[in-house]
Amino acid sequence: MGTLVYALCALTSLACAVLLLRGYAASRARLLLWSGLCFAGLAANNVLLLIEKRLVPSMDLSLWRSLPALAGVALLLYGLVWESR
Repeated sequence: MGTLVYALCALTSLACAVLLLRGYAASRARLLLWSGLCFAGLAANNVLLLIEKRLVPSMDLSLWRSLPALAGVALLLYGLVWESR
């Protein structure tokens, strides 16, 4: 059951990233770009979680999982702070 939840979270994050980036391509609203990149990082985080829990349960990938999420949130923060000026 946990694998299904992890996979659905990854798919949902990926769908959000695709929709946001498509919206950015259509309207060129910069906030959509930063939000899409954030969700892409969160999707990568969820995919790595799925790999860690299902394929290699003996390895601890928590540091590698955190890096895409950190990068995504940092990009969103950058977009929120610097694009508002």
